[in-house]
Amino acid sequence: MDDSYVERAPVAALATVVRTVWIQRTGDAAHAQRHLPTGGVELHFPIGGRPRLLGPLTGPSLEILPPRTVLIGVRLHPAAAPPLPTVLDDLVDQRIDLGVLWGGMAERLAEEVVGAATAEGALMRVQRHLLEAYRASGTLDPLLREAVLRLMPWSPVPIATLADRLSISPSQLRRRCLHAVGMSPKTLQRTLRFQGFLALAQAGATPSGRRDADGLAGLAADTGYADHAHLTRECVRLTGVTPRSLLHGSVDRCGCGHDHAASYRPFIATRALPPQRR
Repeated sequence: MDDSYVERAPVAALATVVRTVWIQRTGDAAHAQRHLPTGGVELHFPIGGRPRLLGPLTGPSLEILPPRTVLIGVRLHPAAAPPLPTVLDDLVDQRIDLGVLWGGMAERLAEEVVGAATAEGALMRVQRHLLEAYRASGTLDPLLREAVLRLMPWSPVPIATLADRLSISPSQLRRRCLHAVGMSPKTLQRTLRFQGFLALAQAGATPSGRRDADGLAGLAADTGYADHAHLTRECVRLTGVTPRSLLHGSVDRCGCGHDHAASYRPFIATRALPPQRR
């Protein structure tokens, strides 16, 4: 079995909470997986192993996947975590056994994943359970969902201004963001800005020419970085490597060689939202 990684869009009913789902297979050797901050959490279901939750990341997290692993994954939008018995700022930068959080439900879901005839069938079972969990809970914070949209890199807004537009105080916004996202509004904004850069790079976007910049510098300008050096500092902080190392010197693909279009298309789609009034 060769290494492979295939992303796809979630089922339509989960599109507002799930950014992407995937199936990853490792070959005869162990695989070093570098997880990057996205602003959301992830659910990982290794077939035959223990399901786990990857909490909100503030920096890179390296995981060694054993040989011949088949992993079902779900990446959630920020402020769209599934029902959990704790707030997300308690789970930052952690990889946690899902049984600790979901108890018997996690055990039953792990059994269903193992019992599926194919990895694709296992992925559908995971999504069905998630849909039921969201419908039963109704616990998502609509104000924070709106805050996430306004923190996207395409229409940058000062945090104090954002709080005013949402009719809450900056301290309330910070507290609710820590609980629902796991990080402060400013940290989330910086994370989303970098995700915007990666999204444009993965899509092979042509820089707009702002500040007469092209290539990586042009994409950096289009996502709100002051200059290429600013992008490099943030990339090293969030991923542990430089932009050129991450992208293997290219502006049209991820350095890992995988197609992440299913993840980045919905992210870039927010670019088409009308600009916020100032």
